Amino acid sequence: MQGGQLIVEENTKLLSVLTPSKPSYIQSLTKIIGTLGPNSRSIEVIEACLKAGMSVARFDFSWLDGDYHQETLENLRMAMKNTRKLCAIMLDTTGPELQVCNKTGNPVDFKADSHITVTSDLSKEFCAEVLPVDYADLAKMVRKGDTVYLGQHLFTGHETTSVWLEVLETKGQDVICLVKNSATLAGSMFTVYVSNVPINLPTLTEHDKQVISKWGSRNNVDFISLSYTCHAEDVKELRDFLKKQNLSETQIYAKVETVEGMKHFDEILQEADGIIFGRGNLGIDLPPEKVFLFQKYAVNKCNIVGKPVVITRVVDSMTGNLRPTRAEATDVANAVLDGADGIMLGAETLRGLYPVESIKIVGKICAEAENVYNYTLNFKRIIRHVEEPMSYAESVASSAVRSAVKVNAAIIVVFTSSGRAARLIAKYRPHVPVVAIVTPRLQANSLKWTFSGAAQARQLLGVRGVYPILGSPDNVASGSSIEEPGLRLAIEHGRSVGLLKSSDRIVVFQKIGDSAVVKIVEVQGQLLV
Repeated sequence: MQGGQLIVEENTKLLSVLTPSKPSYIQSLTKIIGTLGPNSRSIEVIEACLKAGMSVARFDFSWLDGDYHQETLENLRMAMKNTRKLCAIMLDTTGPELQVCNKTGNPVDFKADSHITVTSDLSKEFCAEVLPVDYADLAKMVRKGDTVYLGQHLFTGHETTSVWLEVLETKGQDVICLVKNSATLAGSMFTVYVSNVPINLPTLTEHDKQVISKWGSRNNVDFISLSYTCHAEDVKELRDFLKKQNLSETQIYAKVETVEGMKHFDEILQEADGIIFGRGNLGIDLPPEKVFLFQKYAVNKCNIVGKPVVITRVVDSMTGNLRPTRAEATDVANAVLDGADGIMLGAETLRGLYPVESIKIVGKICAEAENVYNYTLNFKRIIRHVEEPMSYAESVASSAVRSAVKVNAAIIVVFTSSGRAARLIAKYRPHVPVVAIVTPRLQANSLKWTFSGAAQARQLLGVRGVYPILGSPDNVASGSSIEEPGLRLAIEHGRSVGLLKSSDRIVVFQKIGDSAVVKIVEVQGQLLV
């Protein structure tokens, strides 16, 4: 397993600490996923989030209904149009989450050392003494000494907004608990989580299926975050369901957030398109000193197979503060040094007071970590784990990244239709942006001819360092080569955003038939050499 201290360039100088960060069109190669909600759903705020660096918008269906999220999504589309920035859509399932409804909405105060009854009797009102939970078997599942957590965003580090309960005994359908900390819960809906106790409910619930079949299908979502993924079969079940909903191109990011999911991580990784390391609940299930070990293990495994991995719960304090804590800032940087493709912001952008600032500061931290990342060491590490004999595509992709270093290229341009070639390049963590020209594919059904490519382009927004541009379908329809107009499109874009200038070199990766080739071109004025 790699160590964080080994993945930093040896020649990192104190001067880099004292030198102010330079603004850039691409704030960081690491992608930022923002959760849209009450404090981040207006067109103006979403525009600011996109400009700050948000590349994927997450819609959390644990809260509110499809109409609410649809209105937010329409605002996102308008913001994308206004800013001319692409953003992918991620639907986050609820999963087997136990929830408590506070019908009055009034704040409820809990006092340490008091007792509370957790009951499945929903006729009772939620208060400091009674906690009605919609799960009849809870009393059968828990034992004396088990831990139950209650809150909106469980144990963020500011423990006045989450309650820690210890099971004392069970009486019929009731569970008597001791309140371990004083807290005030404000809001209408809270999550109940029982640490290290499997809940006998399906990972893909009927509610989730309804949301996907209606909202997901209507909006052709790019990603689905499968909450509480515990087994590879969970991913297979969702994939089969997506095919029935005509969403076969939608990618599945398995959210591993329980010890059960951790135990079956390798099998889950084989089936999923990407991994979300859910440190909220897993940080409760595991002892604090063990969380970083699994993070390094999981990220390393994802890097080796070339699948995106996203880290959650990084700057929780920015929900109410303008700056992260020192520990949080270091945590973000270490996630990048570990090899994360993306950082997911939850409460920070959903209901936080500073959604735009949260995205900006996380982007800045990621960029600084990328500046000292030991790309040479990482390249050797990935190569060492590639099965031999290496596939032709893998060999050429790794050569493209090596060539970019040798010739000091400004960018790598890759032509792809499925996105696989771009992901293969990104696997080797190039130190420069990868501009992916996504070639539309002509498809036909019994009714009409259509071009694909838009979904594949958006899905690359979840991959570290990859910036997609949808190629023109005109060349595909006419049967002409897309290389020259596509390359010129990449150069024009690179010039317009400050990534390219005259005399810069570009490494080009392209598949031609069954072959894959790499070539190096130099920008001279408006011409290529």
